[in-house]
Amino acid sequence: MVSKEELLQQIAECEFTLIDINLFLDTHPECERALSDYNCYAQQLAALKKMYEENYGPLHNFGNDTSEGSWKWVTQAWPWNEMEG
Repeated sequence: MVSKEELLQQIAECEFTLIDINLFLDTHPECERALSDYNCYAQQLAALKKMYEENYGPLHNFGNDTSEGSWKWVTQAWPWNEMEG
């Protein structure tokens, strides 16, 4: 099992990579390798976020997550409080 902090770090790294590839694709839209890399990292990010949310709760406060049984967003520490540590 990956710790909460390690998982958040992996999510941040994957998001950074996606932003970087996205910027590259803005100027090189026909680059098949970049598009393939983007899609690979997008799938990886979705899997990482799913793993985080299944183990530690929602990452977003609205629009991206469901809240089964109770409203979980306010019952857990805020993400920035988790990093203080």
